[in-house]
Amino acid sequence: MKKVAIAVQDRGYRRMLEDKREDVLSGLGIKFDTLAKMGRVAEEDQAQVTHDEFVALRLNRLDYVQLRMIEEALDRLTSDDYGCCLACDQPIPAKRLNAIPWARYCVGCQESIGAEMDQERRQPVGVRE
Repeated sequence: MKKVAIAVQDRGYRRMLEDKREDVLSGLGIKFDTLAKMGRVAEEDQAQVTHDEFVALRLNRLDYVQLRMIEEALDRLTSDDYGCCLACDQPIPAKRLNAIPWARYCVGCQESIGAEMDQERRQPVGVRE
């Protein structure tokens, strides 16, 4: 993989990633703590509580996915591979890294990967290769 010469310290990517990691970590579990503090609920409220638990689980899953991507970006910073698209080895533009510091791919490759994933989701289960 090509090493991309990005002035990481000048742009503060490590700091942005560490701040975002802290935000995500601080939010993990809060959703469940709020639900747990409710204690017993009336039977007619049980459906809403169950739905809230489902939503909290989904949001928690998304937080863990984002946390994993942030950790991978921090690892790439350490190995001097940060800022290089994992698909085409071209530099990821600073504008994209400023918006999404944990970005793995340049915009073009991300769009291609997203289109492929959409295509796979649209195919019936028995047709997938």
